[in-house]
Amino acid sequence: MFVDLVKIKIKSGKGGDGRVSFHREKYIAAGGPDGGDGGRGGNVVFKVDDNLSTLLDFRMKRKYIAEDGEMGGTKKSFGKTGKDIVIRVPRGTLIKDADTGLLIHDMSGDEPFIAAHGGRGGWGNTHFATPTRQAPRFAKPGLPGQEFNIILELKLIADVGLVGFPNVGKSTLLSVVSAARPKIANYHFTTLSPNLGVVYIDEGASFVMADIPGIIEGAAEGAGLGHDFLRHIDRCRLLVHIIDVAGSEGRDPVEDLEAINAELGGYSAELAKRPQIVVANKVDILEEGSDNLERLKAAAEAKGFIFTSISAAAMQGVQDLMRLVYSELQKLPPIAYYEPEYVVPAEAEVPTDREINIEVVDGVYVVSGAWIDKIVGSVFLDEYESRMYFERILRKAGVFDRLEAMGIEDHDLVNVAGVEFEYIY
Repeated sequence: MFVDLVKIKIKSGKGGDGRVSFHREKYIAAGGPDGGDGGRGGNVVFKVDDNLSTLLDFRMKRKYIAEDGEMGGTKKSFGKTGKDIVIRVPRGTLIKDADTGLLIHDMSGDEPFIAAHGGRGGWGNTHFATPTRQAPRFAKPGLPGQEFNIILELKLIADVGLVGFPNVGKSTLLSVVSAARPKIANYHFTTLSPNLGVVYIDEGASFVMADIPGIIEGAAEGAGLGHDFLRHIDRCRLLVHIIDVAGSEGRDPVEDLEAINAELGGYSAELAKRPQIVVANKVDILEEGSDNLERLKAAAEAKGFIFTSISAAAMQGVQDLMRLVYSELQKLPPIAYYEPEYVVPAEAEVPTDREINIEVVDGVYVVSGAWIDKIVGSVFLDEYESRMYFERILRKAGVFDRLEAMGIEDHDLVNVAGVEFEYIY
């Protein structure tokens, strides 16, 4: 099964918590704090694998989570860094943000790409020792990892795209000029997925050709298979438009030329401007006295396209066509790589907006806000000193004043970012 569009969820590892620890050694009294820092969380890394040609594996698994960092150790030792999770994708895969549709990265090169950075490890209690606080009994938790819903979209990397109606000879041509072996039969939509083949012209001279499943009228609006696979010719530098000049399907070749180009334009204005070679195929079965070849040539040249004729099945004019294609490719710029539209932050973003919301839900005063979530995540509520720090922050932010203005009473329940406690005056 050929799969070229999937949606998955990725999540990098949380940073390990800092350690609360004190040096203990025989004959050494009051050794002081020695809690180490937590390890960084693992990253989510994408890597190109040229052995893959489809995104089928992502139909079975939709969630990819990296390993969390370990808690810091005693004797100021760092926690272990979480293992990265490496996701292998076919060359030419686009990584997009599912919420905005913006491009994050084009996996067309060989360099791995970090799509989600692991959270930093928290500080151990060693960092919090001061002349007046010589035995801090608190440390900082690690920062959370990054979490994204992303879309993977495969766009094949090929120099040349074969386009045309079904059953015009695209697969036959690819099979005789390369080692590709697409299924060939005398019925529509024999080809159900794109096929790639490498065409060798001479030593050091070759190009990649893609056979795109038959496009029909209305493909740009979703009809037939063409709508699903038109994206695979987005990168192609040159289009080779195969047309059944013999009209063996009962269609007029000039109308075929107009219809396919209308679909290309309907899908992408940029694609409609792509250089194109119009190839009249099946000249060996062209009826005597037919003017199809002359009419098609005139229509193609009127549009500024290069025109030639072949018989792919009889290997007539095929080598000349391949040399023509290679010659035209030398005049064109290299295959396009897409520039990112969305930059992934180097680590989990720390909220700066200090807006705090307070509402009463079923008798409970619920305090919420991105900044409050950050504060709750940075304290250990099991430690007395850390709790006192938490209380001072809330009081300085005006939370207590707002609660009292709303009429809170002694022993009423307060929920601060999921942490519930009784309010005591």
